[in-house]
Amino acid sequence: MSEAILPQPSAVSMSDPGCPTEKPGPYIPRPGTIVLSATPIGNVGDASARLCQALEHADLIAAEDTRRLLNLAGRLGIQVTGRLTALHEHNERDKAHELIEAAREGRSIVVVCDAGMPLVSDPGYRLVSAAAQAGVPVSAIPGPSAALTALVLSGLASDRFCFEGFVPRKDGQRRRALTALAEETRTMIFFESPRRVHRTLQSMVEVFGAQRPAALCRELTKTHEEIRRATLGELAQATAGEVLGEIVLVVAGASTGGADPQQAARQALALADGGMRLKAAASRVAQDRGLRPNEIYRQALALRSTTELG
Repeated sequence: MSEAILPQPSAVSMSDPGCPTEKPGPYIPRPGTIVLSATPIGNVGDASARLCQALEHADLIAAEDTRRLLNLAGRLGIQVTGRLTALHEHNERDKAHELIEAAREGRSIVVVCDAGMPLVSDPGYRLVSAAAQAGVPVSAIPGPSAALTALVLSGLASDRFCFEGFVPRKDGQRRRALTALAEETRTMIFFESPRRVHRTLQSMVEVFGAQRPAALCRELTKTHEEIRRATLGELAQATAGEVLGEIVLVVAGASTGGADPQQAARQALALADGGMRLKAAASRVAQDRGLRPNEIYRQALALRSTTELG
């Protein structure tokens, strides 16, 4: 039997434009452009070369917290020579005009938040929207993202997902926000404070059900990174004590296998906790889910009784 001969890869000339013969020069932000730059979410080693060069060469750096930016620059071993200005949720509306005018004058502007990508539960939306209306170019230096890092580590479906940011702090508002997501079939990503994560998980149990798969991602990319994959009920129990570190919750979407009367009853109870009469809540949920109002009402009464006894 003759020996098979594998085809040899075609030769690529080093002078071919698709294969650069030397390393690219340093990245220098283009004058008159606003550049959104991702920063590390924990491990400083995740800072990109473009981020470092942008911070070194920008004429103006708009940071969520200028002290934290200078601390990051020190850990990266780089010198920030451009002017620093604060850009946060309390001043963004007024600061956007100033930054756009600076770009029109030909200055290069880099925008960073404390961690991750600007605009993702961080300042920047008003600035980008105003820049687009003013015709000022906006670019981005991609990089670390707590939301996407948690998603890929969660073990949950990642083909379709939605980012919901922080849930409301007040109990009634939180339940209403989660109730609106009760039939969401995409995987859901939430940010949460360690001080509030237990209450949030309890609300998720009430609305989504205790058996809904989820993941609690803590201290991502840091020394004490922890990923807990469990049901919402188990995670609620696990967070009853002290929880430390920054938290991302990833929750599986609702099953598409048909309407679940118990889940519908939980949704009705959540609406009732927000001030609606339970019968009216059961009727509304029944209409949305194609179930009988009396069935949901009875299930809701049984669940309420069980909760009170517990």
